[in-house]
Amino acid sequence: MRRVAALLVLSAVLTTTACASSSAANVPGPDFPSGLPTSTGPTPAVTSGEGMPTVDGGFGTKPTINFPDADAPGALQIQVLVTGTGTVVAKGDLLVTNYVGQVWKGKVFDSSFARSAPVGFPIGTGKVITGWDTSLVGLKVGTRALLSIPPAQGYGSKGNTSAGIAGTDTIVFVVDIVGAFNAKSTGDPAAAPQTPPAGGPQVTGALGERPKITIAAGMATPATVTTVVLAKGNGAPVKAGLLVVQYEAVDWTSVIVGSTWAKGIPESLQVGGDNGAAVFAGVVGLPLGSRVLVEIPATTGASPQKPLALVVDLVAQV
Repeated sequence: MRRVAALLVLSAVLTTTACASSSAANVPGPDFPSGLPTSTGPTPAVTSGEGMPTVDGGFGTKPTINFPDADAPGALQIQVLVTGTGTVVAKGDLLVTNYVGQVWKGKVFDSSFARSAPVGFPIGTGKVITGWDTSLVGLKVGTRALLSIPPAQGYGSKGNTSAGIAGTDTIVFVVDIVGAFNAKSTGDPAAAPQTPPAGGPQVTGALGERPKITIAAGMATPATVTTVVLAKGNGAPVKAGLLVVQYEAVDWTSVIVGSTWAKGIPESLQVGGDNGAAVFAGVVGLPLGSRVLVEIPATTGASPQKPLALVVDLVAQV
């Protein structure tokens, strides 16, 4: 499947910078088809597991889907294969999953397992296909679910030709729910404050709460990307992979240009490795729970970018 960036503020803020820093960098966002057609009618009923495929493999392992001889069900269906015991997924959460998507009796068109990288996206708010929004809210972290999604709750009558999905195709997903995060998911309020270098942006606000960033008039703009630890958390070191964050971003006139705190939901991004956003390379190895200040220089070219200052809370990895 084509990789489609999520419609998230952080992506818009950092797209130019990340691409300018590294041609291989991907800005934050799921590899799931955000913005695809969704049902415009009432929320469809979900039937549990009638005429469904079988699945080989347990939670956390790459699944194999075995289709029956019968035709695909005509309605949206879900079958819980493994019942989780974690947090209940709520509407508006940042949901982190591993998944495989396959056309009924056809080809696999997308797999986070194949990329060895889970993905995160808002759930229940129209950012992903209706079949996901309808089926996954209310399940618990640790659940493996099998979804059979007809066109009306998937890609619509136009399908997705680039993925090999026709407008009449039912699509099937095996989804592992590995994390769910909301507005209360923050950095560590008990992180140890650090003394930042003098002369940089001023950051105020209690740890675990929304910060305020002030750029003094005449302050020199950054020449390179810099990462400054404002408070050191007590969690495990950040490793290459998906990182859940809260952030506040301002330009060099102290105007806010993006904020998860304002939106009420954290975001996820890839850090480290070949797919990590280059501007966040400095957070790899820092403890989870930390709060950092990231200064990003201006860029020029076809899509010029103003210099930015971001305060980022390193919330979690799953």
